[in-house]
Amino acid sequence: MPEEIGVVQHTIQEGPITLPAKDILCISSIDWDFIWQGHQEIMATLAKQGNQVLFVENTGVRSPTFRDLPRLRRRMRNWWRGIKGFRQERENLFIYSPLILPFPYSRVARWVNRALVLRALQRWMKATGFGRPLIWTFLPTPLARDLIRELDPELTVYYCIDDLASSSRGAQRISRAETQLFQEADLVFVTSEKLRERAARFRERVHLFPFGVNYREFEQVRNSSDEIPADLRVLSRPVVGYVGGVHQWVDQELIATVADRMPRASFALIGPLQTNVSRLAGCPNVYVLGARSHSEVPRYMKGFGVGIIPYRLSEYTANVYPTKLNEYLAMGIPVVATDLPEIRRFNAEYGEVVGVAQGAEAFVRAIEAAVEKQSQPDIERRIEVARQNSWEARIAKMSDLIEEALAARRGARERWEVTLRRLYRAARRRVARIAAGVVAMYLLLFYTPFVWVMAEPLRVMEPARQADAIVVFAGGVGESGKAGGGYQERVKAAVDLYKAEKASRLVFSSGYVFAFREADVMRELAVAHGVPASAIILETKAANTYQNVAFVREILHREQWRSILLVSSPYHMRRALLTWRKVAPEVTVVSSPVPVSQFYQHGWGASLEHVRGIFHEYLAIVAYWWRGWI
Repeated sequence: MPEEIGVVQHTIQEGPITLPAKDILCISSIDWDFIWQGHQEIMATLAKQGNQVLFVENTGVRSPTFRDLPRLRRRMRNWWRGIKGFRQERENLFIYSPLILPFPYSRVARWVNRALVLRALQRWMKATGFGRPLIWTFLPTPLARDLIRELDPELTVYYCIDDLASSSRGAQRISRAETQLFQEADLVFVTSEKLRERAARFRERVHLFPFGVNYREFEQVRNSSDEIPADLRVLSRPVVGYVGGVHQWVDQELIATVADRMPRASFALIGPLQTNVSRLAGCPNVYVLGARSHSEVPRYMKGFGVGIIPYRLSEYTANVYPTKLNEYLAMGIPVVATDLPEIRRFNAEYGEVVGVAQGAEAFVRAIEAAVEKQSQPDIERRIEVARQNSWEARIAKMSDLIEEALAARRGARERWEVTLRRLYRAARRRVARIAAGVVAMYLLLFYTPFVWVMAEPLRVMEPARQADAIVVFAGGVGESGKAGGGYQERVKAAVDLYKAEKASRLVFSSGYVFAFREADVMRELAVAHGVPASAIILETKAANTYQNVAFVREILHREQWRSILLVSSPYHMRRALLTWRKVAPEVTVVSSPVPVSQFYQHGWGASLEHVRGIFHEYLAIVAYWWRGWI
């Protein structure tokens, strides 16, 4: 089944870890001091095996909210604990707590964060002799991809452990970056079948590695004489226990209802509070004990009669492989869970080792049955399943895959001459295609009538008729192709209309100023051609066509004029008329562009000024539409 869809599921066997003496940069999706999970387990193990590891704490998949203030304070504290955010946690293991702008999808913030984090990483790498790294990322954000690209790793591993896009509304924008990372990473590991199916849509090989258990650590506590912690020891039996973050995906209603149905049992929740737990506060036999250190967790589990996984069913939890599942089993205790896809898959593989229940009544029955099912063969069976899912075996297989990928890369480097020649040939072909495209575009624009075919829809001309006023728009590109260079022909066209007695008043609209105000120069030119100064009104504030229309409209309203002859460049008329219809639909506008324009007298082809002028108009129409001006 897995091979048919291009993915790989690994049978985990005990074996040696085979990834010594590498420099590993881990881009984590949680902080080091958060609940101990696969992130810390894998990196701590690799560091213990002789690899130098830098663990970069979570840089975020969404913008923070007020409930994130404690986490932000911890980040500030961690930054101060080290040297510019860097500190050594143990031998070969370093932690980096970056201070960044908390807006993961803002382009500006991304640019700033990339510069800040990259510079800090490069300085630390230089100071510690950290070479070209192997990058292992749990985070598929744009910033993570930027760091991978800039640091040029020896190999990139993406370990996809959650459907982050469905974890919150603020994280939905991560999907695009994750899709790209699925395609770009050298190796992709996933924790669940749902995640594997999703990743397989974007690459041929995906490796399934659910979170495991530090089997030796739990075995040691299980076989020791260590006492159960006092705050658990005083609770009435049986103790139904949950270990993990008390977050939005924990079904508090289910726990409260089950606790009410089982008043003689104690329900203990061990883990940090990440959401409001008021629903559980009124339950007399529910004990929310809060976070405990990683080393204490096995001792608490030792006191459980049953371990539960009470997750709500949702799009997010459909992709979740519960971290604590194998830890419960490693302590030999029975497990009851809600009907999660990964729990069903787990039972199909290992033989109904976990009790699955839908609804509160079924959950009660499953817990009661699990309490009764405490025979030695049952306990040994659970422990054996956990041993098969140990982190030691998982990391060994992961390391083998990494070594294979590195070996394949080394083999590729040995064939560098062939690759280099191929790259140069491909580059020459690209250059030839680009050059051919440039030449074709040049010929199309300057030696064919293409520009004039494109210009024709812009041109609007109507027969002149009687109107209240003649309005002249100046400024802009104009007939000369230069700002302020087209007013002469427009004034001449307006004067001709005036002398033909099409209207008795002229309005010159232009806010352009060179040595003098363009509107003043237009008036003097019209007066010089026989138009009385008293027949001319100036509008001197407009900086664009929209303002031309808006300011002239005020003049028309003041003078109670309802119709105009509009004079402008022939290919400016389309935009001008569209703007009039949007801004002043009550005004009747007759298009009267310059009839004979020197700028638009042309032959077969076009000049650079022609191209610039025509395409300026099309871009301006798009911009006006975008702004809602037309």
